[in-house]
Amino acid sequence: MFRKLVVTNNNDYATSILRLVLGVIFFGHGAQKMLGWFGGCGYSGTMGFFTGVMHIPTLFAFLAIAAEFFGSIGLIFGFFTRIAGFGILSNMLVAIAMVHQRFGFFMNWTGLQKGEGYEYHLLVLALAVYLMIRGAGAVSVDRLLSAEASL
Repeated sequence: MFRKLVVTNNNDYATSILRLVLGVIFFGHGAQKMLGWFGGCGYSGTMGFFTGVMHIPTLFAFLAIAAEFFGSIGLIFGFFTRIAGFGILSNMLVAIAMVHQRFGFFMNWTGLQKGEGYEYHLLVLALAVYLMIRGAGAVSVDRLLSAEASL
């Protein structure tokens, strides 16, 4: 089971770049929610918003914050990439369903919409699915662990 989680089906540097970029982007979002960095509300503020305003159960609110913060770190290092990708995928599906689908497909480039569409989220979903299928790529902790597991 462990080997299936960490094995990476390629020695591709492009996959590593894709994983690293997605991890860095989500680190910013996760750090806003967990630590209050980059203008975020921090853990207690985000939990209050998720559970109070959005009526998300406490467990799921915690999992959303953890998926973005710890998942992004996992993606940056290529550590349990499939699990991190699944966490990001889950967050994006919920974000589309609960918030962004009502604003349509397109982002709010002109400022005329009342909110943001879900086109960005679809790109993130595609990247997460790719990483869940293919693994972490050439430069990753998963690659090292899968090599050790095959010994």
